[in-house]
Amino acid sequence: MVRDHSILVVDDEPSVCFLLKEELTEQKQFHVVTANDGAAAMNILQQRPIDVVLLDVKMPRVGGMEVLKFITEHHPTTMVIMLSNYADVKTAIEATKLGAYDFVGKPYNRDELLATVNRAIQHRRLTIDVELMKYELSRKGGEKEIIARSHPMKTMLSTAAKVANSDSIVHIHGPSGSGKELVANLLHMESARRDRPFVVVNCASLPDTLLESELFGHEKGAFTNAHQMKQGLVEVANGGSLFLDEVGDISPIVQPKLLRFLETGEFRRVGGTTSMQVDVRIISATNKDLQQEVKAGRFREDLLYRLNVVTLRIPPLKERKEDIPLLVDHFLKKKVKAKTSKKISDDALQALLAYDWPGNVRELEHAIEGAVLMSHEETITSKDFVLMQSAETQQASSTEQADTSTLSMVELEKMHIENSLKRFNYSRSKTAKALGITQKTLYLKIKRYKIATEDAG
Repeated sequence: MVRDHSILVVDDEPSVCFLLKEELTEQKQFHVVTANDGAAAMNILQQRPIDVVLLDVKMPRVGGMEVLKFITEHHPTTMVIMLSNYADVKTAIEATKLGAYDFVGKPYNRDELLATVNRAIQHRRLTIDVELMKYELSRKGGEKEIIARSHPMKTMLSTAAKVANSDSIVHIHGPSGSGKELVANLLHMESARRDRPFVVVNCASLPDTLLESELFGHEKGAFTNAHQMKQGLVEVANGGSLFLDEVGDISPIVQPKLLRFLETGEFRRVGGTTSMQVDVRIISATNKDLQQEVKAGRFREDLLYRLNVVTLRIPPLKERKEDIPLLVDHFLKKKVKAKTSKKISDDALQALLAYDWPGNVRELEHAIEGAVLMSHEETITSKDFVLMQSAETQQASSTEQADTSTLSMVELEKMHIENSLKRFNYSRSKTAKALGITQKTLYLKIKRYKIATEDAG
């Protein structure tokens, strides 16, 4: 079950805590805990995420203002509503400057307080959305639709529909560019967590120390340049789904910490000493064979078993060519910005169907985009596709050779990489993205085939 919104009531008067808990618990979406002093409140905050804190200003030992400072520094997405008999302008201004969301005086009006709590929850969602935008803007966005009519894809999507509404861990296996993130997003949107965050972590793009900090957060001073506390993405995703893309690239250093989190839901920020607990649904994905990675000693066997509760296999595009005409139509509508639409000729479509698409759907999308740019007519032909010209050249040369086995595949790959580099003005980052491979893999292939390049980046 997805947890309710968590409310922490902090007041040194037990009767006030009891009354507020009773009134708030009547609202089915709230789970309420109480504390009778500031120190107890801070202990609770260090153990679990809290959405909204109703905080008394005047308390013995540790006062409300001190607790507010602690929350602002260590739990910036937690909304604080101050409660006090001393609802004067000076105190309200001071609390607002320290980060309080609102200020309600005692004795409070029940309906007014509930309205303030609901506004605070909405404001917290907006705050989290802003955090997520920092990650979304660096990734390809907007594409949510899964286009499929082939039997392998329909089988996979049928299985996905069966497990979407559970909290079970799901592992998605498929080659680069096949749409693993789209399937992960589908699982989230078809679950009861659809209104909560969907957070994506690309495990292959982050070094070990940074990955741990991104996942679990860090305390101020935990390492060089850690000038302030940072919440981890597991906290940002609390109540929602966390998608660990390219999980097979997580190093042996981080793997045991991830395993502990998957087993218990508990984690510690880097440099922290207190365990916290969150409620997230884990979805992972990789293009690697994790069984082989285990045998090679690069991946923990117990972590594999924990991730492998349910596995969805996305077939490569060459195994679902029935989907290519639909995908072509979709990408043509998406890439053509002019008022007049473009269509693809029969010979070009047949050439697309004959190609093996090592970069899968992502490569097809970029091929369509390139053809749209190259074509000056209403109908796109095979001549507008760089990869088709490579294939035709290879086919002509292969007929003159006695041995056409492995050589033709190697030569075709080399020619495809050469043409792709030329198409993107020798930009390795753009070429690797279009081919659906990493820049490191592209670099190794360039060295292997001794391809002449211009260092354009």
